[in-house]
Amino acid sequence: MKKARVFPMVLVLSAFLLVPSAFGADDMAKKLNDVLSKAPAEKFWQIPADEVLAMINAKKTDFLVVDVRPNPAEYGQGHIPGAIAIPVQDILQPGNLKKLPKDKKLILACVTGQTQNLPVVALRALGYKAYTMAFGMAAWSKNYHGAQKMQEAISNAAAKNYPLAK
Repeated sequence: MKKARVFPMVLVLSAFLLVPSAFGADDMAKKLNDVLSKAPAEKFWQIPADEVLAMINAKKTDFLVVDVRPNPAEYGQGHIPGAIAIPVQDILQPGNLKKLPKDKKLILACVTGQTQNLPVVALRALGYKAYTMAFGMAAWSKNYHGAQKMQEAISNAAAKNYPLAK
C-alpha cells in the first residue's frame, strides 16, 4: 500500500521539478534569439584591429581587450597592450565573469577570429557589451601564425577542389 502512495507522489514531484527547467530553456532560447536578432544591425559585433589600435592610442578607458586564445602560453608570446587573458574554454566560469566589467566594451581576440565568436552571444545574453576583433591576432601582428593558418586553410580548400573553392 505504501508503494501505491509513493509512486504518485514521485510523479507529481518530478513534474514540478521538470516544468521550470522546460520553461527555463524556452526563456534562454528567447534571450539568445533576442541577442542574435540584433547582430546584423550591429555588424555582428566586430571591430577591426585598426579601430582597436586607435582606441589604445587615444588612451580610451571604455573598453577591455580579452585575449581568449585557448592556449594561455600564447598570451606570454605577445598580446595586445592592456589585454587580459582568459582562455575561451574558461570565460564563462563565475570567477572569470567577475573579472569582466559590464560597463565597458569587451573586445575578444583569438588566433584567427573564429574562436572568439563562440562566447560573444553568451556574454551579450548575460548583459556584457561583448565584441570581437575582426580576424583576431592574425590582423594584429605581422607574420602571426594565425594568418599563416588562414592561408593554409584556403590553399587546402582549393587543393581539395571543394565546390566553393573554384
